[in-house]
Amino acid sequence: MRAVLAAEAEAILAIDINDNFERAVELMQLCDGKIITTGIGKAGHIAEKFAATLCSTATPAVFVHPAEAAHGDLGLVDDHDVMIAFSTSGKSREVLEILELSRHLGVAHIIGVTSHPDSELRRKVDIVLDMGEIEEPCPIGLTPSASMAVMLAITDAIALSLLEAKGVTREDYGLRHHGGYLGRAAREDNVPH
Repeated sequence: MRAVLAAEAEAILAIDINDNFERAVELMQLCDGKIITTGIGKAGHIAEKFAATLCSTATPAVFVHPAEAAHGDLGLVDDHDVMIAFSTSGKSREVLEILELSRHLGVAHIIGVTSHPDSELRRKVDIVLDMGEIEEPCPIGLTPSASMAVMLAITDAIALSLLEAKGVTREDYGLRHHGGYLGRAAREDNVPH
């Protein structure tokens, strides 16, 4: 168990934060539409969570499942949007297809989050957020655990950097969390920051 946690922590610490990360945050900050996230499998779950985090931190976002996109869900896409595609291998057919179709519908900016150096996704996006080459700690070398930890860490870093860049306040945050602990904490002046 400790070996898995150590492998995930090591993979996160190995992320090469370069200018592309800053460019991605700037592009998202300037977006006058919505952020569309997509991915399939475990990467799709991370993409869906990323959209939810963005919405809760004052950036309109929506997750589109690549398989559903082929059946009409791309109707929400327009040329004011920024798409962010998640695929560790960068070879998932459904993800590559949604990128092509989104370009055809006018999406001008696509960011890709991927790991494999030979990822086809790298050739279809404007900005690559490179996860680095990751060795999974799974005993059979297949279960995506360290790669998903890296992908999640990247999305959290982007979301919180974007929150800061946009100047989102506790009050802004509280308006989007009217219930639960976070909503109460955002509205109380005496809660430590």
